[in-house]
Amino acid sequence: MLTKSSTELVRQQNSALVLAALRRAGNLSHTEISAETGLASATVSAITAELEKAGALAKAEQQVQGGRGRPRVLFTPRRDHGHLIVVRISSDIVQYSLVDYGGTLLDRFDETRNHDERGTAPFARAFVDALERLLQRSRLERNQVLAVSISSKGLVDGASARLLWSPVFGREELDFAALLAPDWRAKVMLSNETLLVAQALAAQAERKPESGFRALAAISLGHSIGLGVARKSQSGDMDVSAPNFGHMLHAPSAGLCRCGAYGCIEAAAGFYGILRAAFEVPADTIPAKFVPVTELDKIAASARQGHRMAGYAFRQAGIALGNGISRMLSLYERMPVHVTGPGIRYFDLMLPGIEEGLAQSMQIRLQGPPEITVVADEQRLVFEGHLARALGVIDGDIASVGGSAMHG
Repeated sequence: MLTKSSTELVRQQNSALVLAALRRAGNLSHTEISAETGLASATVSAITAELEKAGALAKAEQQVQGGRGRPRVLFTPRRDHGHLIVVRISSDIVQYSLVDYGGTLLDRFDETRNHDERGTAPFARAFVDALERLLQRSRLERNQVLAVSISSKGLVDGASARLLWSPVFGREELDFAALLAPDWRAKVMLSNETLLVAQALAAQAERKPESGFRALAAISLGHSIGLGVARKSQSGDMDVSAPNFGHMLHAPSAGLCRCGAYGCIEAAAGFYGILRAAFEVPADTIPAKFVPVTELDKIAASARQGHRMAGYAFRQAGIALGNGISRMLSLYERMPVHVTGPGIRYFDLMLPGIEEGLAQSMQIRLQGPPEITVVADEQRLVFEGHLARALGVIDGDIASVGGSAMHG
């Protein structure tokens, strides 16, 4: 069995370090790349020359202040080296974005979900058609796309790009890699949406060395309840995961969940759970697949006016979240919790319940509650997570093939 030499592996790792530094810090000179990566000057020269020859890097000259002396040569990922398609599947829309290799957004459009359609077949056809339309709008060929990065709430198998369970499609699986084969040569990636939020927040924290970042959790509130956990290992590697938080058992009294079980956190804290509790709907009622935010706004207005059942619904949602957070911290380590998603507009109504749910944990009573921060613009965080994850994988592939163009 053939194995790569240690020299080849070191070259790949060094090339990946250079590309990661440029992603992190933007345009850098030869000296700055060396400082960012800790690589010797000769090594940086060899790597940048190889990547530039392959078309992955571009360089430009920057005149020094005053116009005297030799201009600085700056390296940056070459934008036209390839493209990335980002697809965000949510309960109400599917968003399609086209990004160049430099990470610049080139085009974007949304398609409204049709909740009357049954099964995955209509969605699959619309998905493929939308990708083709995205290319046509920018006059690109399929082989110019290096990766298609997809995100959804639910259970995903990232290794095979299969959506195993989702709030909308239930147990009917979607195999995105098979859907795009053999017409597309792009790498197909699938991620849990809240995992990408945690990825983006961790990247922000790492850019602030004074923060001493070790770990964080991201919780998404909305039609579904999601969790992403980002932790840094002792070696400095980042591990990001998406435990099945929304479908952890909370209490059977929480009612029927969209997953078919009784008592999940989502059954109490998801939009349909709050709606059910506010209107005292029987616990075994089949949950709605989609609840408009306008309906939750009406319940929230009633709660803020002192309506007992409306306030009770949000408090029960908070208790379920607080219990879940305390269990999560018991399994991991103490870490700050960032709350995002469309449900943050009701966070003030849930907070008393969250505090009550946390206080039921001995660990919280001994150590105190975690720092909880509300973070707006979940959509932007998901997109940033897509870019960090997908462009990092593309860079790794470019480094592993010795700088040869992926689409050449």
